[in-house]
Amino acid sequence: MKIRLVVRLAACGLMGAWLWPAHAAEDRMLGDRMLGSDLAGLLAYAREHNPELAATRFEADAAAQRVQSAAALPDPVLRAELMDVTNQGTNKGASLLPSQVGSTRYLLTQSVPWFGKRDLKREAAEAGADQARGQTAATWAELSAQIKSTYAQYFYVAGSQKITRDLLDLVIQMEKVAQVRYANGLAAQQDAVRAQVEQTVRKTELVALNNTQRQVEARLNALLSRPATMPLATPQHLRSIPATASLANYTVLENRIREHNPELFMDEAGVRAGEKNRDLVYKNRYPDVALGISPTQSGNAVREWGVMVEFNIPLQQETRRSQERESEAMLAAAKARKEATANRILSALTENLSGIEAAQHTERLSSSGLLPQANVTFESALSGYQTGKVDFATLLDAARQILNAKLEVLKAQMDAQVRLAEIERLLGEEL
Repeated sequence: MKIRLVVRLAACGLMGAWLWPAHAAEDRMLGDRMLGSDLAGLLAYAREHNPELAATRFEADAAAQRVQSAAALPDPVLRAELMDVTNQGTNKGASLLPSQVGSTRYLLTQSVPWFGKRDLKREAAEAGADQARGQTAATWAELSAQIKSTYAQYFYVAGSQKITRDLLDLVIQMEKVAQVRYANGLAAQQDAVRAQVEQTVRKTELVALNNTQRQVEARLNALLSRPATMPLATPQHLRSIPATASLANYTVLENRIREHNPELFMDEAGVRAGEKNRDLVYKNRYPDVALGISPTQSGNAVREWGVMVEFNIPLQQETRRSQERESEAMLAAAKARKEATANRILSALTENLSGIEAAQHTERLSSSGLLPQANVTFESALSGYQTGKVDFATLLDAARQILNAKLEVLKAQMDAQVRLAEIERLLGEEL
């Protein structure tokens, strides 16, 4: 009876609180407050420290600064002409001083684009700034989705380690039972050997899981722009799946995507930029103007004033028609690109909504059906082994079924989190 109680206590450890690794050594004595214990802390750290995200912010700031300069008038031009610097017909020698030459003409000119061109340049620059802001949002959406997915994998590995250790502890207790039964002549020595083989298998799995954990930690650190070997805390919990993450809310999510998706926002800005550039090209049919004022200095006094108007003559019509056709083609390409992006994103939305529902359904079946059944099977096998009605291999297989059932629950949770991360990437915001 004492042996039976020991095994049951070990089995309770496997059947009970199995999700969280509780080893202080694996927490590296860092506490729950350390980076990695929850997803929110990882996202906040990445938003502050990721260099790629910072680069897109700087580029967006640079694009915003181009708006004002795009609509500005060109700088005026001042020209001075010294006439008769040799002073022919006079007793004066050559000079480069304005008051000591025959005359000096000054010309101050200001180029003025045709009406509407400056507004079109400004609006095109604003569309470019919107594209840069959209790129920043797209970079963050992609980065946060990667962090969310990797954190879900991190959680899965941590949970798998805990489950595997619990099963290893159980098998160790089962070996002790088998040895006692063998000593009493109630079981074959092979039972203890099988338990030892099973322990080796589980230890090998733990080695592989520890390696996977280090790889996942390295990926997370890379996303956070931290050294690859920096430690992370044990993950504590996953986010809950919002009820809106279902196919029943497809229309609502589609509307949110059309309003907030960064890629669609960039493509829409690209269409607006294409429209403004096309209109600007058509404006080139009309000439730009240069206005000027020209005082003429003789000696120390200005004795003449002149004004100037200059037009460029748009004679190269075939060149302009070609530029206009180019702008129309570029606009059509921008519109087609936006439509293609929308189709791709909405298709991905449907796929991930279906995937998240499948993962949730699998989790429910595993946690409410498969896992309780595995627990009952193990209890029955344990009782049968104690009475000699069931062999050790059957008992060992029943313990493995509990492991597999719990891993199925964990995997379904991870899959749902990965799907949720992808849906939020498509939305460009939290669900």
